[in-house]
Amino acid sequence: MSAAGTWQAFVTAARAAIERELDRRLPPESERPGRLHAAMRYSVFAGGKRLRPALVLAAGEAFGAGRERLLAPAAAVELIHTYSLVHDDLPALDDDDLRRGRPTLHRRFDEATAILAGDALLTLGLTLLALEPAEAEAGRRARAVALVGEAAGTGGMIGGQEEDLEAERAWPADAARALERIHRGKTGALLVASLRLGAIHAGASVAEETLLTRFGERVGLMFQVADDILDVEGSAGELGKTPGKDAEARKLTWPGLHGLAASHAKLAELAAEARSFAASLPEAGGLFRSLIDFLSSRDH
Repeated sequence: MSAAGTWQAFVTAARAAIERELDRRLPPESERPGRLHAAMRYSVFAGGKRLRPALVLAAGEAFGAGRERLLAPAAAVELIHTYSLVHDDLPALDDDDLRRGRPTLHRRFDEATAILAGDALLTLGLTLLALEPAEAEAGRRARAVALVGEAAGTGGMIGGQEEDLEAERAWPADAARALERIHRGKTGALLVASLRLGAIHAGASVAEETLLTRFGERVGLMFQVADDILDVEGSAGELGKTPGKDAEARKLTWPGLHGLAASHAKLAELAAEARSFAASLPEAGGLFRSLIDFLSSRDH
């Protein structure tokens, strides 16, 4: 098995448990308001990569936590991530028709339902972090809520989205610095938080959590640089969403600013930096290294 295959095998093995946890935590369609619950489930079970919950499990297990302790926090992160996708796809933001190979939520239902479904997913995710795992100390759960809340807020994902929109109107004078800041916020912040969340519930030390953060920052940038490249080189079938929209909207992206060759070089540079941090992390079968290889060669 290739190194990248090791990460994919981990996610494949973990997916069933993650899906069961998401199904258990989401209200059923039979419960009122049924249409809203159906919309939430439509987006959550649209076949996502489950990267963020897998990162929670990988980090937590690497530092000694049992999987059952990590599943609820992992599901919470996926709910919050899905909320961000639902809102990103809205006409006022990215205005996308496809997500994960299916009509986006506002296309399948309507805009008002999409807004409310996103709100509900965010609220449910934060509530879950506050309550689970029930056996964890209250202070640890409070840290988890603060961590993910900050990562999703104006200093992270939402702030990155706003700066991304501002850059569509006019690229900032220092576009290179702005681009990295946007990617660290819009995509990287929640990926880093996913790793740290697993470490928190495993009782990792401050030094171990700091090391994991440094690793996660590189992984987050790798994911977004690769995503930018795929928007140029990928197809709708491979990506499950509409390719070429970044260039059409004149978004500030790595290929748009630096070109494809430099973007591939940046991806390789980030991979090398991530490997240097991964060398000091607990390694169950080279899982963190294989994650780097997976992100370096991802095609969707």
